[in-house]
Amino acid sequence: MGKKVRIGIDVGGTFTDAVVIDNESYEIIAKQKIPTTHASSEGVAGGIVRIIDKVLSDNNISPDDVMFIAHGTTQATNALLEGDVAKIGIIGMGTGIDAGSAKNETKTSDIQLAPGKFLKTYHNFCDSKTLNETNINSTIDELIKEGAEVIVASEAYSVDDPSNELKVIDIANSKNIYATGGHEISQLYGLKIRTRTAVVNASLIPKMMETANMTEKAVKDAKIKSQLMIMRCDGGVMSVEEVRKRPILTMLSGLAAGVAGALMYEKISDGIFFEVGGTSVDISVIKNGKVMIKNAQVGGHKTYLQSLDVRTLGVAGGSMIKVEDKKITDVGPRSAHIAGKDYESFAAEDKINNPKIKFISPREDDPKSYVIIECEDGKEYSLTLAGASNILGYIPEDDYARGNVNSAKKAWQVLADYLNISVEEAARQAMDIAVKKVMEIVNEMIDEYDLDRKFITLVGGGGSGAVLVPALADKEAFKWKIAKNAPYISTIGVALAMVREQIEKSVLNPNEEDIKRIREEIIEKIVKSGANEATVDVTIEIDSQKNILRAIATGSTELRSKDLTQSEVSEDKMQEIVSEALSVEKSTVQGIAKTGRWSLFKSVQQKKMFFGLFKKNLNNLCVVDREGIVRLKKENANNLIFRKNQLSSVFDEFLDDNTIYSDANATIPKVFLFYKEKMLDLTGMQTKEQLLSIIEVETQYLQEDNEIIALVYQ
Repeated sequence: MGKKVRIGIDVGGTFTDAVVIDNESYEIIAKQKIPTTHASSEGVAGGIVRIIDKVLSDNNISPDDVMFIAHGTTQATNALLEGDVAKIGIIGMGTGIDAGSAKNETKTSDIQLAPGKFLKTYHNFCDSKTLNETNINSTIDELIKEGAEVIVASEAYSVDDPSNELKVIDIANSKNIYATGGHEISQLYGLKIRTRTAVVNASLIPKMMETANMTEKAVKDAKIKSQLMIMRCDGGVMSVEEVRKRPILTMLSGLAAGVAGALMYEKISDGIFFEVGGTSVDISVIKNGKVMIKNAQVGGHKTYLQSLDVRTLGVAGGSMIKVEDKKITDVGPRSAHIAGKDYESFAAEDKINNPKIKFISPREDDPKSYVIIECEDGKEYSLTLAGASNILGYIPEDDYARGNVNSAKKAWQVLADYLNISVEEAARQAMDIAVKKVMEIVNEMIDEYDLDRKFITLVGGGGSGAVLVPALADKEAFKWKIAKNAPYISTIGVALAMVREQIEKSVLNPNEEDIKRIREEIIEKIVKSGANEATVDVTIEIDSQKNILRAIATGSTELRSKDLTQSEVSEDKMQEIVSEALSVEKSTVQGIAKTGRWSLFKSVQQKKMFFGLFKKNLNNLCVVDREGIVRLKKENANNLIFRKNQLSSVFDEFLDDNTIYSDANATIPKVFLFYKEKMLDLTGMQTKEQLLSIIEVETQYLQEDNEIIALVYQ
């Protein structure tokens, strides 16, 4: 029996990657990268088939040793950016006094995805009262005749009763046409945005399902017994069968995979993560060591889909340079890969002979203003952002995106001559345009999440991370780093997306206390391995013949900073980290509590008030985990260290002391609790009763003398 492994596959706009990871040590055993097979008769799935076969054969891996296999993809996101989507037929439904408004709110007009690129929709409305199989059939047939390729069923109040939407979906499926309903996307009221979200997502279904089905077949053909899993937009994974039921959940899976992988290796407290590929950059925020989650937004469209807050922009390593009226006017959204051209920066210098400038339309409807060069031998190369970055010296020597600088300069000289400027100036103009476009989103996210600009680190991932991130940091004076294994960061995230742990004990006739204890231990163990406690599912088995008590836990990867090989950092190092986080002298930082994986530090600062006549001491508090990640920092906050059995006494009194009372009401403080492996965010609680009841539930399996750190602020 060989080493047990996990395989992750990531389908990008430019490359399809695979990694093989040791299931015990998390060591990367193998990495593979092949061009994404857009032109194959099997589509991108053809590349997945090939790469599975290659990683198994090249590394002598038996199919029986594959414990976990999953794939994620940026395919859906790139389809939106490129306007490569299905046409949608909408069946709106409603009755009575709501019929008029339901008809208007379900009639989603064509949605602009990119300049000149639209998601085409057709609409028909049915009165819910007279809805039957006959008129559903005829309505679907009518929409198909108009050009619809996927059906969206959207009814007023379907979140309360989805039966009519389900009828439409069933009948559409019986005609071998994909369909989805508004209720499958969100349980929120708001028919207009629910319908719009359903339409955007439905437009991606055929392309996504084709890949999922082909990949599932490839896994079975490779004789891998482990079930194929697909990355979800929230960083977890789901089965192909679930994808068939709710394919919309995979829409942003490629984006989730990248930041999930990065946070496995990089010790980031507050930062911006950029996964830069050949076609697009995905931008996400890390705050307090966790990635932010909100309603998804793609191509400027707000949706009801809860996912990682990742913003996508058509600026990346392969982005082509657009020139109009003898000026560089844009970078992207078209990429060299979409145009079918090689990068100038990866060409051999002796191949760039007597180049001439040409302007092309990468896609039929594009303006003829994207720059390429044609060489003496007839070979064509695209000018790219990667070429500009190589020319400007941003890409480190050993980086994946490091190309042939001389080749890039020879190619760009043609454009520079055309514009009557230097090569460096041409590259700088292109880079400045790209940086400006990206910084618009970055500034928006910094403001939205109230990040401290002095404490932010920019983290680059993906094959082209170094193309963009050093230039951004240089222009905006941020700290930066390129993530470990950056070109494979999404693939690593996919491979590590599901965690499983098992504990077995010899116990004769286990009682309730034995079961509670083993349940607590397995949860603690799986959280240490990187699972999000909220997703953990525990199964208890009792083998009475062998007197074995067994606990099995499965859960999704926790999207937080976790270096899998990192040992606990020293208190001195933690003090250094805290002083930087709080912008105070290290000598003022004092460690005041430690429990589980958490350490609490305090720095008392004097604040002058009333023109310096009075001074007030402010407690600046910072909680750091064992790996040295700042998980929470607050100015003017208070803390308490107490045992679980003091919840109704000491903690209750502390809560009262930090509550603001007025004639109208009592305003409880924002509360965070830290114990064992858990960080419990209770900031959404409105009343003391609500707060205490949640704490009781969350701490029910703690021992009475277990210590808890409380941090509160108004």
